[in-house]
Order: sequence, then structure tokens, then C-alpha cells
Amino acid sequence: MNFDDLKNEWNAEKEVGTSISADMLKIKQAHTPIDIIRRKMKHEFFYQVIALLIMALFPYLFNFSDKMKLVYLVFYAITCGFTTYYFFKFYRFYKNSYDMSMDSRKSILWFFYEMKLNIELYKALTYIIAFIATGFLSVYLLIEKTSVMNKILANLSPVYILLNCFISILIIGAITELWAWYYYGKYLKRVKKVVDELDYE
Repeated sequence: MNFDDLKNEWNAEKEVGTSISADMLKIKQAHTPIDIIRRKMKHEFFYQVIALLIMALFPYLFNFSDKMKLVYLVFYAITCGFTTYYFFKFYRFYKNSYDMSMDSRKSILWFFYEMKLNIELYKALTYIIAFIATGFLSVYLLIEKTSVMNKILANLSPVYILLNCFISILIIGAITELWAWYYYGKYLKRVKKVVDELDYE
């Protein structure tokens, strides 16, 4: 092997080493947004548990009648059922995110797609809870505030009521999307940026 061959091999090894170092640096850059997302997931869990505990006190805070307490209990149980399912999925992903190997593009890519799926579940849960709350409010008005409900229906046209319902759904959707983006989405975008910059293994 002559000097030129040795020089070429040396340069090739140097290029590979530089490439690996650059990839490892980019992978380390993914740690920060992933750690932020994990921390926010932990906070989100406690916030929602506290919210559910406060919701359990609503019948007493707002002096519901015995009939409405029973109705509220049904709606509350449904809400807890959906939330428990979401908590289970959320917790399993949170736990698995600590078990994954953070030294490869595939692991970061797994985190990105799993978190994206969890954000969609998060938004779906928000829509479900919003509709459950709307359903309870409607039942409450029909049972406890019948005269008020009759006046509303008498003075407002069905088109106006439907239009307001449609606008309310749009507002709930917009708030949900913006909150999901603010709380998780912008950090997940940073993770995706790192994945896109890495070379395929």
C-alpha cells in the first residue's frame, strides 16, 4: 500500500468521524424539546386530575337539586371514563419514552409520531368533554330552568340557535388547536426538524 492509499483511507475515516459527530450533535439537540414535552406531559396529568376533583364538587358548589345531582353524576362518570382511557394511553407513552434509546434517528422518529398521535387523542378528548358539558348544560336548562329555556326558544329562531351552536363549535375547535400547538406542537416541530436534518441510517 503506497502513501496515496494511506492518505485516502485517512481522509475517508476522518469524513466518517465528522459525519458521526455531526449526527450525534443533532440527536443531542433533540433532547431539549423532548425533555420539555415530557415535563409538560407530567404537569398536564396533574392539572387534569385536579380539574376532575374540582368538577366532583360542582353539585355542592352550585347547589344542584337531588335530581340534577344524579344527572350530573352520570355525565361526570362518562367524562371520567373517557379521561381515564386517555390517561392510560398518555401514561404508557410517557413511560415508554424513557425506555427508548436516544442514540438513533429511529428512536427520535418514534417519539415524534407517538407524540403526534397523543396530541390528536388530546384534542379528541377536549372535543368530547366539550360536547359532554354542552349536553349537561342543555339537560340542566330543560330540567331546572324550564321557563328560561322556553323563553329562549320562543324569542330566538331555530336558524339563529343552530348558527350559534356552529360558531361555538368553531371557537372550541380553534382554542383546542391553538392550545395543543402552544403547549406541545411547537416543541414537537423542533424534534421533527432534528429528524429531517439527520441522515438515514
